[in-house]
Amino acid sequence: MNPSHFQAVKVSDRVFWVGAIDWNLRDFHGYLTSRGTTYNAYLIVTDKITLVDTVKRPFLDEMLARVRSVVDPSRIDYVVSHHAELDHSGSLPDVLRLVPKAKVITSKAGWTTLGAHFDLEAPVELVGTGSAVDVGGASLTFHETRMIHWPESMFSMLDGDGVLFSQDGFGMHLASHERFNDQLPAELLRYEAAKYFANILMPMSDLLARHLGKARDARIIAPDHGPIWRSGIDGLLTDYETWATRRARRKLVIAYDTMWQSTAAMARAIAEGAADLGVEVVPMRLGTAHRSDVVTELLDAAGLLIGTPNLNGQMYPTVADLLTYLKGLKPRGLVGGAFGSYGWSPAVGPQIVAALQELKVDLVGEPLLTKFVPRNDSLIACRAYGEQVARKILEVVPG
Repeated sequence: MNPSHFQAVKVSDRVFWVGAIDWNLRDFHGYLTSRGTTYNAYLIVTDKITLVDTVKRPFLDEMLARVRSVVDPSRIDYVVSHHAELDHSGSLPDVLRLVPKAKVITSKAGWTTLGAHFDLEAPVELVGTGSAVDVGGASLTFHETRMIHWPESMFSMLDGDGVLFSQDGFGMHLASHERFNDQLPAELLRYEAAKYFANILMPMSDLLARHLGKARDARIIAPDHGPIWRSGIDGLLTDYETWATRRARRKLVIAYDTMWQSTAAMARAIAEGAADLGVEVVPMRLGTAHRSDVVTELLDAAGLLIGTPNLNGQMYPTVADLLTYLKGLKPRGLVGGAFGSYGWSPAVGPQIVAALQELKVDLVGEPLLTKFVPRNDSLIACRAYGEQVARKILEVVPG
């Protein structure tokens, strides 16, 4: 085998990480990935050779080089596809051309979805929840996790080693040469795990809560993005349970944009009122704060206020962008409201109210609107509105 600067990393006695590091990814489904990501693939080495997932196609050579540091890729007997999205299956056709004898192990929905992306000619073994497949003296037991976050998604556990291959569950977008969670700062991991949950998994919270038990017996959790968890698993599962069940804190996110600082002045006054009652307030000006960072702050927040100026009879584009993004993510259990400024048409108030109603936000009061520049009496009203929203948050979130 030819030597390479790309090397596999040992995960357990029979498992190696053979994935790829993408230092340059900055957008994933509209989510700002400022720290890049990894595409994790794994190699199970027993009497047979099993490749667990692949990588985004531009990183094929990196993955194969890491495989080659352990075994010749031509020896691969099985390729497991937990999730057909292209960052995990993009290299599958190339692998199968290289090793035409390899059998694909996937779910029925997985094979259908792969077939919608690629023209595959390969032997296949279809699995479902409870299926146990012998991969050369070791057993992989599968558990379907449909819609976490695609219809064909599933987990598998390598019996004996206690390695849970969790595809997009328990992952994060974080490029790093460190492969394991205990090699990275805990605060960084918790933030990136929360950001990933908020921007990818939030709509599936109820489903995810029902599958958390499958991870409790794992000694190692090997996701398809980010570091591998070989310690701190109880804490990770506690966080996931908290996020999945929407246990909010006394926290208010104020997301707004401004043209001539009128809406910004209103946001500051509202924030002062809410903060004085003991609520944590996070003001975020859109355009400066990315939509995905707003959603991350919302993950444990009880309240959301949306502020906008009027632009041509419509809410500001960055505000409309955030509300469209939130519509897909479906945050639950929020209290909130609308505020903003206008010159000659107050139509933005009802527009925001309609969007918040669609998100099932428990609205506090009427939209607070100021014509042109907020004077002192308007700012006093803004402060009072902040207090009103804070009282509602204190009411719904036990102390």
